Amino acid sequence: MRILSEAHFPELPNYYRGKVRENYDLPDGRRIIISTDRLSAFDRILTCIPYKGQVLTQTARYWFEKTADICPNHVIDYPDPNVVVGKRLDILPVEIVVRGYLAGTTGTSILTLYKKGERSMYGITLPDGLRDNQALPEPIITPTSKAFDGGHDEPLSAAQIVSEGLLTQEQWDTVSRYALALFARGQKLAAERGLILVDTKYEFGTDADGNILLADEIHTPDSSRYWLADSYPESFEKGQRPASFDKDFVRAWVAERCDPYKDEIPEIPVELVEETSKVYIRAYETITGRKFVPDDREATPRERVKANLAAYFPGS
Repeated sequence: MRILSEAHFPELPNYYRGKVRENYDLPDGRRIIISTDRLSAFDRILTCIPYKGQVLTQTARYWFEKTADICPNHVIDYPDPNVVVGKRLDILPVEIVVRGYLAGTTGTSILTLYKKGERSMYGITLPDGLRDNQALPEPIITPTSKAFDGGHDEPLSAAQIVSEGLLTQEQWDTVSRYALALFARGQKLAAERGLILVDTKYEFGTDADGNILLADEIHTPDSSRYWLADSYPESFEKGQRPASFDKDFVRAWVAERCDPYKDEIPEIPVELVEETSKVYIRAYETITGRKFVPDDREATPRERVKANLAAYFPGS
């Protein structure tokens, strides 16, 4: 299997390794971001999924290009299918989550809170009588603090964000306007592809001039929840979760066999890895309407990435 498990190149400066992405800060204010094929869960790397990095980079590229008229973004260039070169930003300390449906499974999701009897959350009051996975009267923003130090994200309201100095009122007004407009565009284009964009998260940052730009990724299967539209009516009536791009095979397989936070991870079957790769590719093709073409130039993905980044090496 062709996988990009790591992309550390000593020729590039200011290296930072994330769980999935490799980053390099260039002296001129640009940042090189390489999406590897690593799959992260339970605060650790479980395995690598062939072509996952290319899928995520190219899905985000599709959406960055489709929304550039709404909101400026960090993108400068794509020298390789797994790589984006962008402006280096100061990431704002608030993660913007937009939700169009009463859905979710985490402790901070509105469905979890709603089923506990809460109606006021994130500075918003929801009506009584909503059912699991029901469309909300209108999309809402449920922001959380961005835990840079590895801590847990905490729910926030717009009033808290401003009063605690996380963002200025002007910054909050800008990111909330951008987020709702991006989500509306995402839902519209997803619907044309037979999909429902249920919820998503956005990251914003400021450039050297203080301008707010969209960063990281947008509307990828890792940052967003999609449902297959034709499965929604029957599933909703039965109180079931609509069909989606379910990529959690590996996570579920590991959790059934060990305590993934403490134990050694058992060897993951090749068949499971290959099936997950197919799901990512199917998600790309459905979301974008484009055929996925794996870039298999060079002997390995790492060699290809290195060759395509040679122009960024000092002295080139």
